Amino acid sequence: MAGAGDEALPPAAAPPTPIWFDLVNPEPGEIRLVEQALAIALPTRDEMEEIELSARLYQEDGAEFMTMTALAGLDGDDPVKTPVTFVLKGASLVTIRYADPKPFAAFSARACRPNGLVCISGDTVMLGLLEAIIDRLADVLERAGNEIDAVSRGVFRAKTAKGKTGSKDDGKGKTGASSRDLQALIEQIGRKGDLITATRESLVSISRLVAYHAALEVPVRKTAKDIRQRIKLLQRDAGSLGDHAEFLQDKVNFLLEATLGLINLEQSQIIKIFTVASVAFLPPTLVASIYGMNFETMPELSWKIGYPMALGIMLLSALLPFLVFKRKGWL
Repeated sequence: MAGAGDEALPPAAAPPTPIWFDLVNPEPGEIRLVEQALAIALPTRDEMEEIELSARLYQEDGAEFMTMTALAGLDGDDPVKTPVTFVLKGASLVTIRYADPKPFAAFSARACRPNGLVCISGDTVMLGLLEAIIDRLADVLERAGNEIDAVSRGVFRAKTAKGKTGSKDDGKGKTGASSRDLQALIEQIGRKGDLITATRESLVSISRLVAYHAALEVPVRKTAKDIRQRIKLLQRDAGSLGDHAEFLQDKVNFLLEATLGLINLEQSQIIKIFTVASVAFLPPTLVASIYGMNFETMPELSWKIGYPMALGIMLLSALLPFLVFKRKGWL
């Protein structure tokens, strides 16, 4: 019992709930702690990988569950697709991921700097992460576009480059400009196409996530004009990058068809050379066949100039078709 002069002590204040729970390859114990702190049930990895829209964007226990397709390993041509789930509950955000895309580390570094990003709620953290992811995808598309332009120059200026400079390498391996290795060129175009396709898939998932988030009626968001403005910018950026990715995909398809066409032309050129050679050697073969017959009476057999004459006729009959083909531009 407290005395008359004692003051009642306030109850111990509960620790504030963190704004951002970033679960990377979470252990079962970590998942249970977050579920108890926010009174929600987090999705499993199998549930995150489902492709149905209803399994990726839904509300439960007063929280928003939003899953998108992120890309890791974008420094090369073999990106890895991985699901990332955002869970908004009140002012807290939970991110669940089983890979480490660079935008997450970049966003964390920017947020920890003095006078860095303002993160007052889970909503602002999620939007900041999405902005970092979109910036990363924009850089990837820009790099892919420059490399596709280099491939295009290798495809359409190969003959000129070979005639003027001989051997040429763009630093990323042979593009076929000097070596005419069109098979390697097709493989390179295919890798660029896979990269752009994966980027488009990620952008589509971001657009769906942002549209779903914007459509929900959350009282906290109604009073935040800057949040609504950032959501509109995200939707616009994702849409414009999706259009750019579609343009690059069309260009990749065009380059692939052009490369296949060049392969067909080279094969046709080789077949044409063999055809011309066979036609040019037909008359000498005919002459040799005539004088190779074993008839008893052949006047030329007794001529002293018979053998040189036969060789001369054979040479002349081979040169005449060659000159005719050359004049017509067939060689």
